Amino acid sequence: MRNFIILGCVLFLTFLSSCRSDFEFQKSVGGLRFSRDTVYLDTVFTNIGSSTYTLKVYNRSDKDIKIPTVQLGKGLSSKYRITVDGMTGENNRIFHNVEMLAKDSMYIFIETTADVAEADPTTFLYTDQIQFGELGNFQNVELVTLIQDAVFLYPQRFQDGTTESLTLGEDQIYGFYLDHADHNDEYIFTSTKPYVIYGYAGVQAGETLTIQPGARIHFHDASGILVENGATINVQGTQSSPGTQDGQVVFEGDRLEPGFAETPGQWGTIWMLPGSVGNFDHATIKNAVIGLYVQNATLNINNCQIYDHSNYGILGQTAAITGTNLAVNSAGESTLLCSLGGSYDFTHCTFNNNFQSSRQTAVTVNNYFLNEANAQVPFDLVKADFKNCIIYGSNQVEMTIQKATNSTVFNYSFDGCLVRFNNMTLQNEEVYKFDTNPAYSNMRFNENPRFWNLNSNNLRITPESGAVGLATPVNLIANDLDGNPRTNESGAYRAAEIPDEN
Repeated sequence: MRNFIILGCVLFLTFLSSCRSDFEFQKSVGGLRFSRDTVYLDTVFTNIGSSTYTLKVYNRSDKDIKIPTVQLGKGLSSKYRITVDGMTGENNRIFHNVEMLAKDSMYIFIETTADVAEADPTTFLYTDQIQFGELGNFQNVELVTLIQDAVFLYPQRFQDGTTESLTLGEDQIYGFYLDHADHNDEYIFTSTKPYVIYGYAGVQAGETLTIQPGARIHFHDASGILVENGATINVQGTQSSPGTQDGQVVFEGDRLEPGFAETPGQWGTIWMLPGSVGNFDHATIKNAVIGLYVQNATLNINNCQIYDHSNYGILGQTAAITGTNLAVNSAGESTLLCSLGGSYDFTHCTFNNNFQSSRQTAVTVNNYFLNEANAQVPFDLVKADFKNCIIYGSNQVEMTIQKATNSTVFNYSFDGCLVRFNNMTLQNEEVYKFDTNPAYSNMRFNENPRFWNLNSNNLRITPESGAVGLATPVNLIANDLDGNPRTNESGAYRAAEIPDEN
């Protein structure tokens, strides 16, 4: 019996000791370690929320600790928000008695939404710090964000709770008409500030939207520009200085973080309705669902880059499109779709598609749709001419021609083009009989174009490219997309060695 009593006392004392070790936290006012001493949040537009960033905090000691305070230096007025180890604290800004076990770590998630007026007026940086400890003895991690001012364009909200909209056939879409009386004339976009568009910005019949060199236009999700019948959009970009985009007009999404730079489908489209006219020069259009949607409209587009779209780079439907010196890369369906007939003329253009899909193509031309009875309804293809172009991609067939069986007008031609087409079965069809069909002349197939860097949308070519020496002289355009003198290469760029930095 005595032995049982002694054993029980030992177990009781052991239990008390273990409880004390497990549940006593020592106050910590120093000695923490951090994954970084400064967290740089990428550039955001004024009053638009940032992405979420992460800081990891380490307790390297062999003691369980309790941090008296974790807080933002500007307290409850800070424009940063933090979540500490899953806790929200006081309005995501102040936390008390934060516990950490020995040799453990925790995550802090950081976001911001700030007005440019609250940033430093010289640098436009909005700063704060996360403080760990107690007054007079804090460890600090700095927070830094660049806030960019912008012109915000969006539909009005009315007193009855409804919002402004545009009429499209029988449908209403979230959008608004540009107004000469607002923002120093909304029909002229300048390079003074970026523009951020919510919904579709409508260009009314009889009006012209002019976009000046160096302008930056950003679109929120499901937003774009809508050009009505009888309206015009003139994009007046110029050749940029070497290594810059200072003369380019750039259309892209409103997420400025590097992780979104090449993400497709961030906004809707530049939508040209029947009877509208578009003139684009030295523009970059990226990250939309459809870069340019041209419905029975007229588009003249030169010296432009069109990248990373979830459906199409350029979608023409019974359109009249003339393009020179275009570099179009990566789209979920086609970088160029010429559909429902129309008139198309492309010279010294590069169409490439490495989108991860077995169905994607670089170029597709067709002249019909299928009605409810699954019958072909044809349209006249007045012409689809490709001169000194590169049509390439990751699939074996990157050029498809789809002709209605009851076509009356179906004209197409390819001259001096490098094409990815590797399918002997399809070559039994008349539209793909490259050796005997007079629509094809001076062609090369399946030779590597030697692009500089597809992952960064750099479609320049090296001197070893299969496009070198291919251009038909009569169709030669003197200067390439960069403004450099061209020799005998097909595609948008002249051949050059890759610089070391690439």
